[in-house]
Amino acid sequence: MDLEELTSKAKQIQEEMLEEILRVNANTEYLRRFLHGSTDKELFKKNVPVITYEDVKPYIERVANGEPSNRTFRHFKGVEDGKVLAFLNTRPLYKILSGIPVAPVITSFIMTDYFKNWSSKCYASPDQVILCTDNNQSIYCHLLCALVQREEIVSIFAPFASTVIQAIKFLENIRSGDLSEWITDRGCRDSVSVILRGPNLELADVIEHECSQKSWEGMITRLWPNIKFVQSIITGQISQYIPILEYYSNKLPLISVGYSSSETLLGVNVNPLCKPQDISYTFSPNMSYLEFQEEGNNDEIVDLVNVKIGCSYEVLVTNHFGIYRYRLGDILQVTGFYNTPPQFRFVRRKNMVISVFMEVTTEDDIMKALNRARVVLESSGLMLMGFTCYSDISTIPGHYDFYWELKAKNFEGIVKLGNKVMVKCCCVMEESFNALYRGFRNKNDSIGALEIRVVQEGTFDYLMEHFISEGGASASQYKTPICTNSPEVLAILEDRVVARFFSDKTPPL
Repeated sequence: MDLEELTSKAKQIQEEMLEEILRVNANTEYLRRFLHGSTDKELFKKNVPVITYEDVKPYIERVANGEPSNRTFRHFKGVEDGKVLAFLNTRPLYKILSGIPVAPVITSFIMTDYFKNWSSKCYASPDQVILCTDNNQSIYCHLLCALVQREEIVSIFAPFASTVIQAIKFLENIRSGDLSEWITDRGCRDSVSVILRGPNLELADVIEHECSQKSWEGMITRLWPNIKFVQSIITGQISQYIPILEYYSNKLPLISVGYSSSETLLGVNVNPLCKPQDISYTFSPNMSYLEFQEEGNNDEIVDLVNVKIGCSYEVLVTNHFGIYRYRLGDILQVTGFYNTPPQFRFVRRKNMVISVFMEVTTEDDIMKALNRARVVLESSGLMLMGFTCYSDISTIPGHYDFYWELKAKNFEGIVKLGNKVMVKCCCVMEESFNALYRGFRNKNDSIGALEIRVVQEGTFDYLMEHFISEGGASASQYKTPICTNSPEVLAILEDRVVARFFSDKTPPL
């Protein structure tokens, strides 16, 4: 561009320059105070103050002093100096017929030199605990190491939020501040014994005092007073654990940093402190080739930058390792753009639906209905600890069955299943479903009354342990199916049903 053209388009060039600056920097710590992530130019002129060097001096000094710009940790003071309670463990390697060793993706990462070189610097547990292949022994030892170093723990990490909930249950078994006799893994015993340095009566008294309280609300912050956040996957079907985590953690920030699969890393959360329900992931264009097929339109496939805001897509992955245009099975909705890459929120797994007639109830529909039912449960001092559901067509008409595991908020409280409360939960869920369901439900010969079957406490832990032992899956990657038609799963659940409830009225149209 020559001088004449440059000077004749000064206004346009200046406007485009501001647009580019805001696209790149709207989510920086400084501008977010005024723009809250917006790139609107008029909002910039209205809200961002005119400043001098003294106003930005603290930020410049932070850069000069070498402060890292990590998008998560920069929000919390002292995180770099503390330790992480990380619930990680491995599964045994096994070989397929060709002789190639196979392991879950987390196990493969943990076995790398890259992981081993820095894990001991930030994690409360020694590598021997992380390398333990027994899930129960590993969790117990993770907790014990973190309790001994309770003042140093600044965060909790687990691949899925369900693992944190499972770990809290293990606190019931830690009383003496010493290794229990059932910890037989030699690596765990030797490495943890070094940290414990014998029985710790002071620690035992602290644990005993906290765990003997009637309520376990805020237990995480009570045991680890300097903890600042919990980092885990909390989207999709895992979002069912958010209320339980908030209860135990005294509503600490729940952070979901990235969105990934076994096939590839897909994106990162550039606003890690957002509310769980507002999480969107910015797709990384440099990890794999990504294409998107719009839901309900099998004829058109678009590239990463050509998706449309508000539309839902299934992801197709082509990576460096021999996967080409692979259907990931996740349905995502475009929420915006960060520069040119799109931002998505996770909606549901494809085909993760239940139906008994002509209606379709999706994972998203189910989670919304459960969130409304939780409000009813909490008013009665109960928490939903786990669930799954299936389409029961053994009856005429067919109906939805939900298996619920409940727990009293008070630690030693008894789960009292009031008929009025449980029937209301059934009705509230039906009212939350879509118009097609409600319409067919009002026709008595189409869909029958929704049923909740309450199972014994520990049922979903047993289900997890069953499939880990049968299939060799990793506990840190296990997810209870949100809906199922597996005869094996249903048989396990049915054997533990303690009460049944039905909605007593049809939902409004």
